[in-house]
Amino acid sequence: MTLPANVVTGVWTLDNSHSEIGFTVRHAGISKVRGQFTEAEATLELGSSLTDAKVTATIQAASFDSGDANRDGHVKGEDFFDVEKFPEITFVSRHVKANGDSFDVVGDLTIKGVTKEVTIETEFNGMAVDPFGNTRAGVSGETTISRKDFGLTWNAVLEAGGVLVSDKVVINLELAFIAPSA
Repeated sequence: MTLPANVVTGVWTLDNSHSEIGFTVRHAGISKVRGQFTEAEATLELGSSLTDAKVTATIQAASFDSGDANRDGHVKGEDFFDVEKFPEITFVSRHVKANGDSFDVVGDLTIKGVTKEVTIETEFNGMAVDPFGNTRAGVSGETTISRKDFGLTWNAVLEAGGVLVSDKVVINLELAFIAPSA
């Protein structure tokens, strides 16, 4: 898959202030809790072909924010992310493939020292030049993981049955990348 002529090759960098690395997890079987990681670095390396693209990302696990300080403290602790021992969550792509109008980015996600292959379904949202002359590209992505696969096994059984935190976690990405300088 050849890139369109107007796409700049080279290493694009994540604009963290205009990006969101979010998640959704079911709580008590009846509601969904949403949140995000607020500190991340990522690069998107583009050559002449999309199948040669490489993505690397590092997320600071301590930047977890669900909007509730008590919950955030618990999730950052030993029961979940254990950010003192495992301060970073990483993703390194293996390959990219077309999937209709979207793209699948397949790579290794590492959480709490455990690495698993995941596929992130992505959509290219277009490019624009900002008022400062920077070329930007937008990408949306989503994947669903089992938190237990990554050693995030803490839970509490509910009186009526079921558990407090679902195993399934949906990761949502809204990313803005800035092109390399010419």
